[in-house]
Amino acid sequence: MSKPHVLLLGSIDHAKKEWEALSEIATLSVADSANREAFIKDLKGKYSDVVAVYRTFSSVSITGRFDEELIKEFPSTFKYICHNGAGYDQIDIAPVTAAGVHVSNCPGTVDDATADVNLFLILGALRNFNKALNLLRRGEWTKGLALSHDPEGKVLGILGMGGIGRALKKRAEAFGMTVQYHNRKQLSEELAAGAKYVSFDELLATSDVLSLNLPLNPHTRHIINKEALAKLKDGAVIVNTARGAVIDEAALVEALESGKIASVGLDVFEKEPKVHPGLIANENVILLPHVGTRTFETQKKMEIQVIDNIRAALTTGKLENIVPEQVNLQ
Repeated sequence: MSKPHVLLLGSIDHAKKEWEALSEIATLSVADSANREAFIKDLKGKYSDVVAVYRTFSSVSITGRFDEELIKEFPSTFKYICHNGAGYDQIDIAPVTAAGVHVSNCPGTVDDATADVNLFLILGALRNFNKALNLLRRGEWTKGLALSHDPEGKVLGILGMGGIGRALKKRAEAFGMTVQYHNRKQLSEELAAGAKYVSFDELLATSDVLSLNLPLNPHTRHIINKEALAKLKDGAVIVNTARGAVIDEAALVEALESGKIASVGLDVFEKEPKVHPGLIANENVILLPHVGTRTFETQKKMEIQVIDNIRAALTTGKLENIVPEQVNLQ
């Protein structure tokens, strides 16, 4: 009896031994299709018996979005998408689920590294470090540099208090910040760990710093728009390490230029790798090129987590980290 076929979309950089060990129970191959059109053609040929795929964020350049059009082209053997990343907005869950395909992601392993970057951006935005760095490099020292703000005593509003949000809470409290949050569902007392649950509008109106830690989906796209920005405190700070499209960047630029928003820290953008020119030009914005999980330790843990999900799927028929939309399906 032949082994199930597992297809790698992208590359494995740190867990090569763990990947190779999968060959004990599976036939492994690496996608070499040049583009989406070629990939669809290959699904009728050399990938016609694929059972599971290991997909990376960058593999979207090969396959395009995993949407209804693409999922229809997969063979009937196809059962599992094991995604390397916490966010999986490149996968359209509804048609994938309808096709009977289960999806896993990487919750937990990304929490600490992302929360570290999150806190860096909060401190950088509050202290206006971006402008200070630019003045130094121009040889102007602190010329025209206004006084900044301490984190101690500030109210941090976390929109989306999942694993990353909770890891951020612990870090922020060490700096003397008070934490409140909003989710679609209130957390248990144990998970909230003292953070105050508030409505979305109250979060906007009462937070000194708004941190975006929610997944991108049709309900959260542009959740921070012109109307939401108007409800924020004058001089509020916004930090985003989630997905760029949860913010309307054009509206954000307007709010920065008007002074409604004092400063911003961003690790993600609407149209990566492109960044809105109004954000680049504004010295009150501290920017990073989506490096939230870019540490050796975190990247290796994520790769191993994906491989563990594939192994579990092939040996037990169940994913270890099935996405929330599918938790009742296995």
